[in-house]
Amino acid sequence: MQIFGVDIGGSGIKGAPVDLDRGDLADERYKVLTPHPATPEGVADGVKQVVDHFGWTGPVGLTFPGVVTGGATIRTAANVDKSWIDKDAGALFSGRLGGLPVTVVNDADAAGVAEMNFGAGQGRKGTVVLLTFGTGIGSALFVDGVLVPNTELGHLELHGHDAEKRASSKAKEDEELTWEHWAHRVQRYLAHVEMLFSPELFIIGGGVSRKSQKFLHYIEDIKAEIVPAQLQNNAGIVGAAMHAVKGS
Repeated sequence: MQIFGVDIGGSGIKGAPVDLDRGDLADERYKVLTPHPATPEGVADGVKQVVDHFGWTGPVGLTFPGVVTGGATIRTAANVDKSWIDKDAGALFSGRLGGLPVTVVNDADAAGVAEMNFGAGQGRKGTVVLLTFGTGIGSALFVDGVLVPNTELGHLELHGHDAEKRASSKAKEDEELTWEHWAHRVQRYLAHVEMLFSPELFIIGGGVSRKSQKFLHYIEDIKAEIVPAQLQNNAGIVGAAMHAVKGS
């Protein structure tokens, strides 16, 4: 079974058909740059480019970098234009895609569901936290495999700042931090999350998951096991497609 998944990020909009039996992309993903400012109309145009690239005519699942309620309505917009807040993104995207059935889900929640079903979280019980490091920090919290949606742990306060302003991969790039320096910031953030939730497992996702050998060994004094996401930066696309099936 194939469903189309689109992952909307602060820097790029990427998508592909997903093979839901294997939990993997059925075709090479296609990516366009996220417009700046990332307005609803501009992002919808980018999504249409990605979907049209494949000539897709079926259900579409989309991730969004913020809180999403009811499979459609946007409640927060930390790293995109504020005009998204209270927007019915489901209706917007469906309209732009010629009436295709659409579901929308928080980006980190989508990545987490994919990892729990097909990746590093398979079969894991207890408390699991997936964190995606990119333009911001996304989070997905699971208790015995069940998602607690829209946690937004990237906005926990850390040393007087939103944690994602200090420890996202964008912060690493903007401040030209070494992998070691950045890893120490991530360690302080993980310690804070660990104090609050006492997880058995941290899954590190986002683009940095492809480069885990450059920084994970610098992270110490965390009791939970720490592993990179196995689906890496495709987890959001896979999770979006899974959500579209659930919502259809």
